[in-house]
Amino acid sequence: MRVVFDTNVLISALITNGKPKELFQQAIKGHLQLVTSKSILQEFSLISKDHRIRKYASEDDVIAFLRIIDKVAKITKIKSQFKVVREDSDDDMVVRTAFDGKADYIVSGDKHMLSLSTYRGIRIVNVDEMLRLLKKEKATK
Repeated sequence: MRVVFDTNVLISALITNGKPKELFQQAIKGHLQLVTSKSILQEFSLISKDHRIRKYASEDDVIAFLRIIDKVAKITKIKSQFKVVREDSDDDMVVRTAFDGKADYIVSGDKHMLSLSTYRGIRIVNVDEMLRLLKKEKATK
């Protein structure tokens, strides 16, 4: 199962101990293949410098998190140039990463991303649904 995490999911996994972190742990354990791109990682790095994020995660925390991503994720080069997300064109990079990285799922907390539901065979789900899908897949093995 190949999965792209939207930047908001990565930030949540960094700063909270909730379900996004649980999902990130599933990637670390190899229960899913995390797919990302330099564009997503650049946006993550930029957002993680915000003072509201730094209340919860130091620069060292961010560096350690990025090292883990580097070890477990497949970094995809974005080649496609389509535009899909009218409400926030920055999110097109997430969809392009999923498409070019041959992902099965995009996990996002953004309403406009979730409203797409699916794009070119890639399902767009929230964290809760992705955790349910992983649990279901493990039960069938």
